[in-house]
Amino acid sequence: MALSAFDDKAREPDNSAVADVLLGAADLWNDLKDQLASRYDPLAFDWGFAGKKWGWSLRLKHKKRAVLYMTPSSGFFYAGFALGEKAVAAAHESDLPQNLLDVIEGSQKYAEGRAVRLEIRTTGDLENVVKLAMIKMAN
Repeated sequence: MALSAFDDKAREPDNSAVADVLLGAADLWNDLKDQLASRYDPLAFDWGFAGKKWGWSLRLKHKKRAVLYMTPSSGFFYAGFALGEKAVAAAHESDLPQNLLDVIEGSQKYAEGRAVRLEIRTTGDLENVVKLAMIKMAN
């Protein structure tokens, strides 16, 4: 089973399908998109299929830089980041909760940064992801 609720390469998700899968988290999904769009204008929204293991994700991109990836799942979604070491250091200097910093520290390192994936289920999760996105974009 794919990480995303959408694993059929031939069918790009639409807003209605995403809302049906996310259930109560659909408002969080839309709120995250809206908050980031208001901070990083212009913000492009591009669906991409990463293979059967991962499925479809929505990439939010400011100019040529990916802000984050949103991956819908059943009743929640993931926010994925590639965080460079400057952003990781800035996150540790921020007021982000320790459990989130632990996830960042435990994330796999790649050439493009640490691959951080966070579950978004609550408004608190959403607030932390917005803070992390701002940290990433500032570094």
